[in-house]
Amino acid sequence: MGDNLPYRPKGDSDEAGRNDDLDDEEEEIDETGYKTVRDAVLFAIEVNKSMLRVPQPTSASKKSDNSSPLLAALKCAYHLMQQRIISTPKDLMGILLFGTEASKFYDEDENSKGGWSFPHCYLLTDLDVPEADDVKALKELVEAESPESAEIFKPAKEPVSMHNVLFCANQIFQQKAANFTSRRLFIVTDNDDPHSSNKESRSQATVRAKDLYDLGVTIELFPISTADHAFDTKLFWDDIVYRSSPSDPDAIVHNPPSIVDAGGSKLVSGAGDGISLLQSLLSTIASKVAPKRALFSSVPLELAPDFKISVKGYLLYKHQKPARSSYIYLGSERPQIVTGYTEQVAEVESDRRPVEKAEIRKAYTFGGEKVTFSDEEVKKLRNFGPPVIRVIGFKPMSKLPMWANIKNSTFLYPSEEDFVGSTRVYSALHRKLTKDQLFGLTWFVPRKNAAPVMAAMVPTLTAEGSDDKPNAAGVSATGAPQGLHLIPLPFADDIRQNPPSTHEVPLRAPDELVDAMRPIIQQLNLPKGIYDPSKYPNPSLQWHYRILQALALDDEIPEQPEDRTIPKFRQIDKRVGSETIEWGKVLEKAYKQYQAENPDAVPTGSKRATTNGAAGSSSAATKKVKTDAAGGTNEEEIRKLWQKGQLAKLTVAELKDFCATKKIPVAGKKADIVERIEEWLENK
Repeated sequence: MGDNLPYRPKGDSDEAGRNDDLDDEEEEIDETGYKTVRDAVLFAIEVNKSMLRVPQPTSASKKSDNSSPLLAALKCAYHLMQQRIISTPKDLMGILLFGTEASKFYDEDENSKGGWSFPHCYLLTDLDVPEADDVKALKELVEAESPESAEIFKPAKEPVSMHNVLFCANQIFQQKAANFTSRRLFIVTDNDDPHSSNKESRSQATVRAKDLYDLGVTIELFPISTADHAFDTKLFWDDIVYRSSPSDPDAIVHNPPSIVDAGGSKLVSGAGDGISLLQSLLSTIASKVAPKRALFSSVPLELAPDFKISVKGYLLYKHQKPARSSYIYLGSERPQIVTGYTEQVAEVESDRRPVEKAEIRKAYTFGGEKVTFSDEEVKKLRNFGPPVIRVIGFKPMSKLPMWANIKNSTFLYPSEEDFVGSTRVYSALHRKLTKDQLFGLTWFVPRKNAAPVMAAMVPTLTAEGSDDKPNAAGVSATGAPQGLHLIPLPFADDIRQNPPSTHEVPLRAPDELVDAMRPIIQQLNLPKGIYDPSKYPNPSLQWHYRILQALALDDEIPEQPEDRTIPKFRQIDKRVGSETIEWGKVLEKAYKQYQAENPDAVPTGSKRATTNGAAGSSSAATKKVKTDAAGGTNEEEIRKLWQKGQLAKLTVAELKDFCATKKIPVAGKKADIVERIEEWLENK
């Protein structure tokens, strides 16, 4: 029995195996990647002669803006600052220049006691919530004529000490972002060995880097390579930037793979011009901006009676809309933020007074009568027990139809808060479902008093890796992490009837028409056969933010939005233009053949040609219906239908006609109109 213990190397004793199991169960998991947390980012950009050198334009880089590496890094910070104001307005961001002749650190000056605390460190933008003025100032700096010649970019005559730079960053984080969960230091430099001849300074820098990690600050290196010099991280930076496990999707970006060779330590040369550097920096940074959204925490996952583990739920996908943060009152000298409140008053004009919450009862209409409930009764009606994810059983994945996915899924992540060992059980369940291609059918109550739903517990469908890009993390094709997902399923009440069909047997395209369409589908297939949402920003949302940004920063108003969802018609015509024309000919031929074989068939949506007599009888029938309907909308008939609870059988037009005669509002849906008529009849 001892040799069969899981997670135990052979040759160990049973007791040692059990102790290892206990250690594994008590191991905490890192959940920071799935929480909505405030983020603080500090750019530390080196200033030296090579960073200020403008690269020579080459024929290969037609779109190059010939920016120096320093200016490209500042442009990157500028664009990220623009993004942060809109996407994450509560996050902090700052810019620290090091290696400058000038020094600036808060209220210090050269006459301060003891001189500069951090010489050759210039705090260009303090670590704070970005404001429009900060963005404008940075924009003026990077868009100025020959910005590299600005006074603040004058390099120092003596080399700057890296341990001093890291200690300066440490002080900034402690003063401005002491309690932040996410704190990151972005170092942009082309110097791969700043302390090649000074072992003491090198050792001090290593200690300062360790202090930052102990503080919870993540250091991320953005090294710059040129055609003349390949950046080698082994010389110095491997001791400063800690490498993370490659299986962690949220690991530190240490030498991004797009610009690193197979060895992993030297950067490939040739990517030194400003525009390509800016694009690589922005693509690396932008991928870390959006946080996941927490939905619930510590809900028990009940696998069997008295067998539970605790999990947390997160929304990996959420529809984004432009959000108005506040209302503004413009009636005074200065615009003021309006604080709104809601007050309910009695409907009777003779008693227009605020109604207390205790006086209000909720009512539902049933059979023409109002059935009222107190708050306690409503709570009891909505109470289906405490929050739980209860596994009812397991079924093959083939039994889960595609149409059953009616809402966005919830990602489950194990938690050790309530039940120790949840991570191990979660992992075993995930592997079993993946191996046998099963899904769990669950009863899901996410929160107290929430409506219960039936949900399918599905493991992440791992994307296939390749030799160039192995999928060690097991993420899906769309980037979803490895784990379990809850997909809400429809109840019988949610399924709507199919629309009526004019054909008893569904029409099927002939084989030759299908064969003609096959090459078109093959040529227009998406890259890798998947839809990648990261490549298609919401054009409506981006247009809203672009206008908002232009107004806040006094930029020019753009004329039209950038819409990446517009099909590339020229490429489509080039790829399948002739095939599409040929398919149209086959379709026309198949349609004529169908008409010949089915002469009595009526195309869907068209009208039969009628004779004058038929048209006259149809018109008479229409008039008769209208007359009958008009007669049925008088008050007496309406009251009879109301007493029988059959008001909803009338059409919307008939209801509106009656409302018009009685001056009853007709806004809203049919149910709203029926409710207003019922209230009018009750008060009559």
